[in-house]
Amino acid sequence: MVEFPVGSRSLLRRPSFTAIGAAASLACVGLISSPLLAGDINPAVTPAGIQASVDAIPLASHRAVYDLTLLKAVGSKSPTEARGRIAFDFSGSPCEGYVQNFRQLTELQPAEGPTRVSDMRSATFEDGSGKSFAFKMETKVDDEQSDEVDGRAQRVPEGAVSVDLVKPKQTRLALERDVIFPTEHLKYILAAAKAGEKALEVKVYDGSDTGDKIYETTTFVGPPIDTPAEEPAAHIPALEHMRRWPVTISYFDFGKKDESPNYTLSFDLYENGISRALRLDYGDFVLAGQMTSLELLPTPACPK
Repeated sequence: MVEFPVGSRSLLRRPSFTAIGAAASLACVGLISSPLLAGDINPAVTPAGIQASVDAIPLASHRAVYDLTLLKAVGSKSPTEARGRIAFDFSGSPCEGYVQNFRQLTELQPAEGPTRVSDMRSATFEDGSGKSFAFKMETKVDDEQSDEVDGRAQRVPEGAVSVDLVKPKQTRLALERDVIFPTEHLKYILAAAKAGEKALEVKVYDGSDTGDKIYETTTFVGPPIDTPAEEPAAHIPALEHMRRWPVTISYFDFGKKDESPNYTLSFDLYENGISRALRLDYGDFVLAGQMTSLELLPTPACPK
């Protein structure tokens, strides 16, 4: 899943594309019939059978490119035109951990004034068990000075999460124990989809904004899609007979789930973690992302 950080001056927030394939970043894998809540997925309190199924989720190393276009705009403050591109590179394994490199370049034309250009980049590493997460993110709008976030999150023995930030300012944060990281988020979404779960709620930390935000997320998973993908980039043997599901993730500011989401991310999610047909909903406008290029990369096997 494509589950991407943005500073306070940014035009867009980075979607969690690891959740896409991010951000993203979730469910109870068949042993629980009701929607999962964040407290249920922490390794310290999750039943062994559920955690084992999540740990066994295979993720494909791949490189994908998505072209962005304006799908919908509402209100006088929304852009009249938009275009852009997402480049997403994901690799790794449960034993070696996962590396994600992401860049989103977006041009927005407001109703009045010059075109604004947002350039968002991120590089992250998450260990295979979801216990640590390192991140470096940079966001630049037009020719303004870039916003940078640099830090590392670690799940300590008691289960809580400690974050050491280097940028934008050096500080240490303590997060709740039921927070998870983006790749683990993606694995729970896939486990939920395979188990037939339709809803999932978790708290996700992805290092975005100024590195101190937790997002409450609600994920809805639809029934498996049986129609062929439209874009030629997805017509490869590895995806030809692979299951995929329509997924929608809403990201809320912490403690504000009764309000409108900060943004909503929709996509088709393949069983191996690859995403297509992106929809990035920022409230007053929606961007569509069509996969134009897909390259599968070697995934090293873990020692037996």
